Amino acid sequence: MIFKTKLYISITLLIIVVLIGVSGFMIISNETFVDSLYMTVITMSTVGYGTLHELNETEKIFTIFLIIISIVFYVYSVTVLSEYLISEKFLQQLNEKRVRKKIQKLENHAIVCGYGRNGKQAVIKLKSFKMPCVVIEKDKALIEELERDNILYVEGDATEDESIKKAAVHNAKSLITALSSDADNLFVVLSARQLNKNMIIISRASNESSINKLKIAGANNIIMPDKIGGMHMASLVVTPDLVEFVDRLTMLDEGSTNLEEISVNDLPPEFLNKTIRDLDLRRRTGCSIIGFKTATNQYIVNPESETELTLNSNLIVLGRPNQIRKLREIL
Repeated sequence: MIFKTKLYISITLLIIVVLIGVSGFMIISNETFVDSLYMTVITMSTVGYGTLHELNETEKIFTIFLIIISIVFYVYSVTVLSEYLISEKFLQQLNEKRVRKKIQKLENHAIVCGYGRNGKQAVIKLKSFKMPCVVIEKDKALIEELERDNILYVEGDATEDESIKKAAVHNAKSLITALSSDADNLFVVLSARQLNKNMIIISRASNESSINKLKIAGANNIIMPDKIGGMHMASLVVTPDLVEFVDRLTMLDEGSTNLEEISVNDLPPEFLNKTIRDLDLRRRTGCSIIGFKTATNQYIVNPESETELTLNSNLIVLGRPNQIRKLREIL
């Protein structure tokens, strides 16, 4: 706003200087409007073109006066422009423009609404799987943290359609809304589902009464952090070794994992409609298939080797990090 005000002042000063010059030459030199404008422009611009006639003393004094006020105008304008170019606001705008270009180029990325405790953990997990993501956040302190960590972000309210659109929602594969308010999460789910019919939407919920509403609004999955946390703590009492083992499957160093999900659609064409036995992952990579999701979204634990690899189904594979890496290289 300050820059805009100073910019308007510069434009006003330019108009005033031109009016003074044109009026002065018309009155003092008896010149036409066009000739007076010409004299004013060449005087202000100091291009060095010759005058229309030999100037008398009055005209010379007026020309000197016009040159001085023109210099004052130039100094003021250059100062305003320089202040803006080196200002933090200008650098911030450049950074925002760079970030916007990166976001608009993304495809099949994840959008995380809210960078609180749950949102931050979601981003860490997505980064560990090298999945591009964009965070929508309005808290200035959290935005500074996002900038320090080089995480793509949109500054704004996630409940507003414009903010979601800036995150390239039309190209997104999934959206996680981890806002503190169930009402806000519901609003985000409604808006996001209208803007992208096909993406996966995962929502945080605090109250069980919100679960059905979020599902009706379009959420594919609803997570209740408090409920999961309590169940996890109870499980550590009842089956501590089992829980610790499961935790170790997913809580590894960044970039490594013991579990992998494979879409049958991404397999080489020759394996389509073949069986798990034909895939022979155990011999080729050392990995084991521990789960199978059918095209109708049914889950089969420890599927039989004769299970058919049909279109739109998925395999859940277990292996050590080096085996998972080998699996990715082969497939």
